[in-house]
Amino acid sequence: MHPTFSAVLLAGGKSARMGRDKVYLQVEWEGAFIPLWKRQLAVLQSITPERLFISGARKQGYPTSIRVLEDHWPDVGPLGGIATCLSRSQSDFLLVLAVDLPRIQPGFLKKLLALSAAGCGVVPVHHNGFEPLIAVYPASSLALAIDRIREQDYSLQHFIAKLLGKSPHHELRSRSIRTDPTGKLEHPGRPRSFTCLTIDN
Repeated sequence: MHPTFSAVLLAGGKSARMGRDKVYLQVEWEGAFIPLWKRQLAVLQSITPERLFISGARKQGYPTSIRVLEDHWPDVGPLGGIATCLSRSQSDFLLVLAVDLPRIQPGFLKKLLALSAAGCGVVPVHHNGFEPLIAVYPASSLALAIDRIREQDYSLQHFIAKLLGKSPHHELRSRSIRTDPTGKLEHPGRPRSFTCLTIDN
């Protein structure tokens, strides 16, 4: 049986640096300009997850058919949203996508899912570290997420590093994803060249 996956749009940020709510920024998608959240949600819907969530508070315009999950662990950054969605998902994997990655295409997400295997998720890596806000997390990573929150270590970089080093009995498997000169992963401050490193549980 092929592993199942749910997906979440991480949209709980406060947009403090922008001065306005970034979910409502207008972006082009399929020939029309629409709010950023709607574009990202359409991308996730196109890959047909078993369940689809939005992480954060319900905002004007969100469809009532999509389950919106406020953080069970508030004020701890995106780790709280990831942990909350892992705790509500009943799938083998949780694919996360940040709302502020507007150049992500469905094909890239499908590639991440194709690289996942039983109990083994995928996170892109680059020269500055991991890219944890577009990644595939195995259901088993929930326990470590809760542990990091209890330890008041909310860094996603630390969370990923802990997952990668979780078990000395498993080898990490690295696979390359084609360098992306078109900038599909681009948003302010993010590099364009990515490879993938699996998370083994």
